[in-house]
Amino acid sequence: MAKKLFIKTYGCQMNVYDSARMADVLAPLGYRAVDAPDGADMIILNTCHIREKAAEKVYSELGRIKPLKQAKIAAGGDMIVAVAGCVAQAEGETLMERAPVVDLVVGPQTYHRLPELIARARRAVSAGDGPGRGAIDIDFPVQTKFDHLPDQAAPQGASAFLSVQEGCDKFCTFCVVPYTRGAEYSRPVGQVDSEARRLVAAGAAEITLLGQNVNAYHGRDERIGADVGLAELIRTLARIEGLARIRYTTSHPRDMNDDLIAAHGDEPKLMPFLHLPVQSGSDRVLAAMNRQHGADDYLSLVERLRRARPDIALSSDFIVGFPGESEAEFAQTLALIEQVEFAHAYSFKYSPRPGTPGALMPDQVLEAVKEERLMRLQALLCDQQTRFNQSHRGHTLAVLFTGPGRHPGQLVGRSPYLQSVHASAPDRLIGRVADVSILAVKPNSLAGRLAALDAPPDVLTERAIA
Repeated sequence: MAKKLFIKTYGCQMNVYDSARMADVLAPLGYRAVDAPDGADMIILNTCHIREKAAEKVYSELGRIKPLKQAKIAAGGDMIVAVAGCVAQAEGETLMERAPVVDLVVGPQTYHRLPELIARARRAVSAGDGPGRGAIDIDFPVQTKFDHLPDQAAPQGASAFLSVQEGCDKFCTFCVVPYTRGAEYSRPVGQVDSEARRLVAAGAAEITLLGQNVNAYHGRDERIGADVGLAELIRTLARIEGLARIRYTTSHPRDMNDDLIAAHGDEPKLMPFLHLPVQSGSDRVLAAMNRQHGADDYLSLVERLRRARPDIALSSDFIVGFPGESEAEFAQTLALIEQVEFAHAYSFKYSPRPGTPGALMPDQVLEAVKEERLMRLQALLCDQQTRFNQSHRGHTLAVLFTGPGRHPGQLVGRSPYLQSVHASAPDRLIGRVADVSILAVKPNSLAGRLAALDAPPDVLTERAIA
């Protein structure tokens, strides 16, 4: 019988991709993914260290897993508990010392070694080494993990993720990524192209290229014997028959070069939606963050992108209350937001990350001040998102249908701008792009009818557009 594998994924889309590849690595050992941890033969927590108190949340989850493991052992079975990802990289041996239920700790650069680590963990248990004496691997190997992952990836559906770049060399003072993911590495073009073709053959019509700093991509293209940038990679992948859409995330303003901006204007498969984090509108705060760009630099990029692709929509990240941020500097962030008009954004209160320079900075902003500023910033961003969504009412959008909706006969899909769109449509449209006339705007989604249908808008019921 197949062994049951439960993976809980925290954080970014890169972790979603990594979780899927861990399942691929373990499939030859007989592990098959399940939706719940009860009775699992192996549980993996694939963790993220970006959010506040990330490690404590993992320890809390391990506390909930402990009785599940005890019950499995009492019934004569066995359960391996692993912690993977960025918290694993940051905490290392401390994880097994604080939570003896953990058998295995693996960093984001070494999960291709899971079969070997499982064997080591089992040997430790058989030898009676006791709790907290399992296997650990948090190295940054010179040999890339991608060279060791199985070629055959499990199907991801109509929309798939593909990791093309890892690590970051920017060292923003608030961020742990350079310490948990390591230096920037870009996969070779041929390797990326091969995986993309496998994903398309398995049903993907849309691929999102992933990287901690994805537009810093500089992968080797053996066809020309040189490194190429993200724009050229996108043009290569756009030649794949059956691939309808390409996206990429997450970007850094410093790496938004002329070629990539031009690709937004001349490559029709590249969607007109870009996540381009700015973090603050204050030059002093940006310098303290070591962002290596100013507010005017960002605004200039926005202008150039909109010249290249007038219908492009922008998303961003904002950090409120970075050490020393004054009310006037916060107002500069609000002013930048008003000038750009974002379709979507993520915003957070600054919280210190152990080991980062920001955690040691003086003039930490009071929690109450951060909370109040965040509320004002999110209100402005919410208004902009609402206006953007409302602007599509009465228009037609090309929607990639990705799966069933909440009601019978309904499908859900994605607009070019990553909005969720609901419409009554036959299942045969899953994985295909169809025009949808937008009739209703909900807080977090759009709804409409297939443009080819002749039914007037007033026949659309509340149930159909829920």
